[in-house]
Amino acid sequence: MSFFPSPLDSPSVRLAWLAGLSKKMLGAGSKNEVLDLIDDALSVPAPGGDRGVIEGLATLYRGQVGSVGTVFDQVDRVGRKGLPEVWVGDTSVLASDAVKAAGRAVTQMSEAFHEGASVLLTLADAIGAAQRQDERGRGQLLEQKTTLGGRDGFFDDLHENDEEEWDRMNAAHFSSYAVDLMHTAVSDAQEATRVAARDLNKLAAEARAGKMDTSELTAVDKLMLADTGVAGADAELNEILAAAELERASARMDLLSLDDEMAMERMLAKSENPQERAYLMKALAAGHDVAEIEEFQGKIHGKDPDWVRRHLTPVVTAADSMDDEGLAANGSNNNTDYVTFDGQRWIQGGDGSEGTCVASSTVTSSAMVDPLYALELTGGPDGQEDDPDAFKQRLVAEQHRLHTEGEGGENWGGMGPEGQERINDSAVGGATGSDYERQDLESAADRRAVLTEVEKSVAQGRPVPVDVSGKDGAHAMTIIAQEGDMLQVYNPWGSITWVSEDDFINGHMGKASDSDLPDAYSVYLPR
Repeated sequence: MSFFPSPLDSPSVRLAWLAGLSKKMLGAGSKNEVLDLIDDALSVPAPGGDRGVIEGLATLYRGQVGSVGTVFDQVDRVGRKGLPEVWVGDTSVLASDAVKAAGRAVTQMSEAFHEGASVLLTLADAIGAAQRQDERGRGQLLEQKTTLGGRDGFFDDLHENDEEEWDRMNAAHFSSYAVDLMHTAVSDAQEATRVAARDLNKLAAEARAGKMDTSELTAVDKLMLADTGVAGADAELNEILAAAELERASARMDLLSLDDEMAMERMLAKSENPQERAYLMKALAAGHDVAEIEEFQGKIHGKDPDWVRRHLTPVVTAADSMDDEGLAANGSNNNTDYVTFDGQRWIQGGDGSEGTCVASSTVTSSAMVDPLYALELTGGPDGQEDDPDAFKQRLVAEQHRLHTEGEGGENWGGMGPEGQERINDSAVGGATGSDYERQDLESAADRRAVLTEVEKSVAQGRPVPVDVSGKDGAHAMTIIAQEGDMLQVYNPWGSITWVSEDDFINGHMGKASDSDLPDAYSVYLPR
């Protein structure tokens, strides 16, 4: 009799086990073998989950929407009273700006409760449907077991007449179908759980003000820092401080000495706009000391918002960036935006000619999470330059430095996985507090299984390197954001675009590069 692994094993193990049983049933050579296989299938745990409990949580979430609506009405009344231009908080935030931020936060909270309830109700329905599907399969297995009757003895098993053969083959056929129903139930429940985890993780990451639990800033200061987006861009797609950065900045603020804490608060109060304050806290989250941050503020203070955005935020996401505009002749998305500084693309080799895709992806990822690093590249030693040619020289030099550190190939081509992991640990992990770990993806099932962790990482602001392969060899890119079932990908050819989860799972990653590089074969997960 076959042995089923521990019920604690993953759904992926159950799927493989049930698929194998279904095939074995069709090839079973005796009545006793069919009965054994039916028992094996019945020993597989049913899809877990209590639909009633999940629906109860959804009802609880939905019940909060009305309470949040009352808060919104109160905030809205305050906002319409024409507040005077007074300062609040420790960092000199305008009261009018604070009320606007509070209004947006309350709206987002209401949307989060509503969306959370919808996610849970969808999950409850999917779990219920999967369990009913599983019960149907088990019922058919029990029916076939009854039809076959008791086990054959030794001599009975030696000979099988035509009627007995027909009964065995018929039972094997229907039992295989029943196991397929159970397999579908496990698969559906697994996918529904993955999607729910993705959406709830995203909602949790968007509960931004609560990520800062430091006692050194007022509630108003925390709210404004969490609310601030890149100047001149869609704020919800371009927050300056990601969820994990808010947490790290908060933790580091609490560890500062009294003198450093006071210096940090003075810098925040001195800032001319919310963006300047947010970049200072982003620098703190990236691990810079107060003296470095003070020097950094001296370089950006008084600059107009467009200058600050261009110098400190390499990737800005357009509001229409997820529109489906079809594919170009090479299989890439038509809706692809260039990542540029004053017209010069953030591209490998400065013009796309070199094979430094790993190092180039790492440089851009590092600039996304560390504003001081970004300014060194865009603004030069004094942080004041605005010259695309000088930027290109510094960009390529930094790509070459990391390529050498990762022991990349000669003539600026290729890098092994150990080098790729090492430079991501040093250049990106040093700022995000992460240690990157390679995970190979050998099948669509592997890619589907890793999605939850990939999406949780990027929702928190931790870029995830992804390697793709195909007829053109191999290429390194980076997953940098997630919205719904879409993943935003930075390609070191100097562009960003969105691909779907289905594209990632089923070998259509060429939409982010070209059709000759379709398959994601590894990711590097920040732990």
